[in-house]
Amino acid sequence: MKKIYIVRLSDAERTTCLDIIKKLKGSSQKVRRAHILLQADADGPNWKDQDIADAYHCTRQCVENLRKRLVTEGFDIALNGKKRETPPRAKCFDGRQEIAPKTSRSTVWRTLKKCNTSAVCCSLFFDANNTNLREQRKTCFFALFREI
Repeated sequence: MKKIYIVRLSDAERTTCLDIIKKLKGSSQKVRRAHILLQADADGPNWKDQDIADAYHCTRQCVENLRKRLVTEGFDIALNGKKRETPPRAKCFDGRQEIAPKTSRSTVWRTLKKCNTSAVCCSLFFDANNTNLREQRKTCFFALFREI
């Protein structure tokens, strides 16, 4: 089968791949991509895609995709992979959100007691950027609300 995307590594790219393989630097995917790129190099061994796939325990399509990514997007993206543009899951809290209607009165009272606040009816707001619960308690903001 005729190859559409021909891999031609420069000397710097070849030494980068050899360093990654020699030191096992980076993730296992990165090391495998470095192996595949070196074997697919037209100025080097120039193996067939199926031979590379058999040698490095991946599919022929994986090798073809790596060739395509090298030619179209560049060496760094081919070696390191693409970074996510969007997170896999949307954030649950986007800033300040009200949690008092979702919690029981006893939980609100316990939190008020720990914060040394003596309000009768309060709505608890917290900053979702603070991951530490103790820090959230220290930075609590209380606002009065009327009961429905």
